[in-house]
Amino acid sequence: MSVDEDLLLLQSKVNLVLFEKPILVSNNSLTKQDKSSIKSNARPMESGDDTDECERYSCDDILNSILPPKEWEVDGNTFRQCISNKPATELNVKKLSENFDTYLRQYNAKEVGICPIKQELYGQCFNEIIRQVTLNCTERGYMLIQIRNEIQMTIDAYKELYESVLANGIRKLLRREHKKSDLSTKVNQLIYENKNLEIELAEINVNTVKLEQDAAEQRDAAIKRQAEELASLKKSNQLIKIQLESIISPKRV
Repeated sequence: MSVDEDLLLLQSKVNLVLFEKPILVSNNSLTKQDKSSIKSNARPMESGDDTDECERYSCDDILNSILPPKEWEVDGNTFRQCISNKPATELNVKKLSENFDTYLRQYNAKEVGICPIKQELYGQCFNEIIRQVTLNCTERGYMLIQIRNEIQMTIDAYKELYESVLANGIRKLLRREHKKSDLSTKVNQLIYENKNLEIELAEINVNTVKLEQDAAEQRDAAIKRQAEELASLKKSNQLIKIQLESIISPKRV
């Protein structure tokens, strides 16, 4: 099972925050207008510089700001489950710690590094701590909610930055891969052209050797023919000389 699947399963089945028992808030006999009027009294907490801002909210308002009430329908009946306003006992705190460690092992949370499962469990545990603190001191609970929201905003900003850097890195990687593919294609093309040039060079070398051999044979034949012609001319010249001497000699006598 992947980390995302484990996280979805964790969010759907596990909640370390203590809730009250579900209560029936509407049934089939209520009109749509009646159902729409039955909503949570929880109001979003707005951060500001006014130190007395939390005095405008009751303890239930702050508890519902930790986690909004859950609502669901079964056979047309609407049920609601609000966050518990009962103070935590020593047993509750011990059970929270044990459940926290159990779920970390059960859902294979990473011991080091970024882990969505560990982040979800720590968030639920922190919400339960805020609930417990709120029941003792409303102002402290309100301040912890502001801290929680600020931390979440910071984490979301880092996530957005990380995703932006990751997307940019992936784009660069894709561009490099595309360039690498183009260079690989060009290399293959150059190798093919080089092989063709090598074949062409080999053919030229063969033709050159053949031409040199033909030229040498022609040169040898020409030299031989010239030598034979020269010998023939010398022989003819000798015969002519003998004839001339034979003609000139009687006259002298």
